[in-house]
Amino acid sequence: MGSQRWMWIAWPAFLMAGVLEILVFALVDPQDLQWFGHPLAMSREGIYTIAFFVFWIVNMASSALTTLLVMSPFELNRCPVPASDRPDDCRKPTC
Repeated sequence: MGSQRWMWIAWPAFLMAGVLEILVFALVDPQDLQWFGHPLAMSREGIYTIAFFVFWIVNMASSALTTLLVMSPFELNRCPVPASDRPDDCRKPTC
């Protein structure tokens, strides 16, 4: 995947992770969070940081899936290797 396509995925996901961070922690105090009935032994900043990266990864997965679904069959099935450099068992008449 090209670097431009990666930016189509990463940049909107980054922006939405920031928005989600603001919305979630406007309603939830990180010190009130519990994990299996025990309070999290982390600072507020640590929880903010981990939550931001979780939000970012989830949004990147969503953006990547969207990018994959809008690709044409030609883009998905084209061969990245020139016809002259392909192994014998990968020869296709058109690609």
